[in-house]
Amino acid sequence: MKTVSLSRLLLATALLLMALNGQAQTSGASAEAAATGVAPERSITDWLMRLHEASRRRAYIGTLVVSSGGTMASSRIWHVCDGEKQIERVEALSGTPRSTFRRNDEVITFSPQSKVAVTEKRESLGLFPHLLQSPDSAIDQFYSARAQGSERVAGFEADVVQLAPKDKLRFGYRIWSEKKSGLVVKLQTLDLDGQVLEQVAFSELQLDAPVSMDKLTQMMRNTEGYKLEKPELVKTTAAAEGWQLKSPVPGFKPMSCYRRPAGSRPDASDNLVQWVFSDGMASVSLFIEPFDRRRHGAEGLMAMGATHTLVRRVAARNAAQDGGWWLTVVGEVPGPTLQAFAQGLERKK
Repeated sequence: MKTVSLSRLLLATALLLMALNGQAQTSGASAEAAATGVAPERSITDWLMRLHEASRRRAYIGTLVVSSGGTMASSRIWHVCDGEKQIERVEALSGTPRSTFRRNDEVITFSPQSKVAVTEKRESLGLFPHLLQSPDSAIDQFYSARAQGSERVAGFEADVVQLAPKDKLRFGYRIWSEKKSGLVVKLQTLDLDGQVLEQVAFSELQLDAPVSMDKLTQMMRNTEGYKLEKPELVKTTAAAEGWQLKSPVPGFKPMSCYRRPAGSRPDASDNLVQWVFSDGMASVSLFIEPFDRRRHGAEGLMAMGATHTLVRRVAARNAAQDGGWWLTVVGEVPGPTLQAFAQGLERKK
């Protein structure tokens, strides 16, 4: 069962606000300008930043239910933010017992059965407000928004909006945003025919709950009785590792690239490279490692809910790497999008 991060809900909030305020710019803003002869005092960015900051400062406790690929999982979540620092605790209520704490980009996962705690750094992929700070952000080129009224979710009134893709390289989304806070309380990922592939929703939610940042921090730091593991991640670039994407996939921009040195993952080859792309909503990861016929099986494309995975062998360009490479492409995008990444990947050295 895959883990769904709250960062996806926060990013959905940003996109919803962007879509709704974009519509306001073309209608309400023009009407105001015609009536008063002056432009509105606040820009769209000003409104987005204002609304997002209000949402970031909300503390909440809730039960999140994820439905994907015919399976269902639930988690209990505690979240608090003071405007600069965010911390959340996610406790798995189904499947293998697991507790995950996140404080900004620092993440630690406790596994009570094995008594192992894994700590790592995770960058936020385009997490708002960084999305607005990027000068080449162009989500409106690839998604269109349409309001669909309002509904109640977990006891709260929520505005509903649908983000439809303008091409076949990405999925669509239906988003429920709590009217007062702007918090996304339900998110559906839709296939190209509009059918639901995956759903994330709060079944119960307490806004402005008494969540203590200090208490969550203390719980996060308490690793007594656990074996602490810290996988090594070395920040790098695809070019430095000898790779390039000769044919860029429209809308997807490179976000980060990491190399895992020898010993950081027992079941993998040395120097596994992860190259991450995002279009602002969906993300795609390319995992590249030396081919090992003992571990790598048949090539193919697999799907579970909205997540598709493509595996294939990449031929070597010289005798020094006679076995070639093994490529794994994973993302919440249609299969042809993963194929476009695989076909565009090229070894430079």
